[in-house]
Amino acid sequence: MGHGAARLSGSELTLAYERRTIAEGLTVAVPDRSFTVVVGPNACGKSTLLRALSRVLKPASGTVLLDGQDIATLSAKKVARTLGLLPQSSIAPDGITAADLVARGRYPHQGLLRQWSREDERIVDDSMAATGVADLADRPVDELSGGQRQRVWIAMALAQQTPLLLLDEPTTYLDIAHQIEVLDLCARLHEQEGRTLVAVLHDLNHAARYATHLIAMRDGEVVAEGVPGEIVTAELVEEVFGLPCRVIDDPETGSPLVVPAARRRDGARLPDPAGQVM
Repeated sequence: MGHGAARLSGSELTLAYERRTIAEGLTVAVPDRSFTVVVGPNACGKSTLLRALSRVLKPASGTVLLDGQDIATLSAKKVARTLGLLPQSSIAPDGITAADLVARGRYPHQGLLRQWSREDERIVDDSMAATGVADLADRPVDELSGGQRQRVWIAMALAQQTPLLLLDEPTTYLDIAHQIEVLDLCARLHEQEGRTLVAVLHDLNHAARYATHLIAMRDGEVVAEGVPGEIVTAELVEEVFGLPCRVIDDPETGSPLVVPAARRRDGARLPDPAGQVM
């Protein structure tokens, strides 16, 4: 699926919390119909960028555009119908069941003349089935495991049925099998439904496998962006993460696979075999 022009972009953004500046002059564009993944070391500004793009954080300067309009000028309902956000840490109301939490994803579509419908019910059911939480419908969210809660929150974001979906570390708290399930689900939403996804991921190999567009950040700046197969090199990984490694082809997908350099027990790094570092 080809990418179109950006529906979501940030221009010359200065992002800050009170007096601490995270990024200055940051410009990014999310290609339409892409699965864009943002990677980088801790505290590099990945989640802060996502918060700004979703209007949770107001930039100190610069502009975020959604469908060509300054997102700050749009109504909350208009934004919520276009852009869904799964934040890094979400707190559910006390006692709310999984099904009721997922149903809240339909709120942006309600109005004085449009109340809850069978279609809303179907979308909630489908979203819970897609994330594997249908059997948890009547369970209070605060009694669920971290992984179960995470999948319920993802179901709520899916139920919003927005063309743009932003996910801040969606695989947090999940074991490896559920991480792959969630990322496979994201890939299906992108490939089969044409949704534009933006995810912050910690795992560089997951990012390289699933992203159609990769943004690598360090210290509040974009160091590189593009198709993973074109930009993920040993040099880039060392520049962004400070990690000596080699990059090989993933035997399953052909995408870049980062293999950290081995270290001797005395702490010295083993030499790379000749010609293996790409």
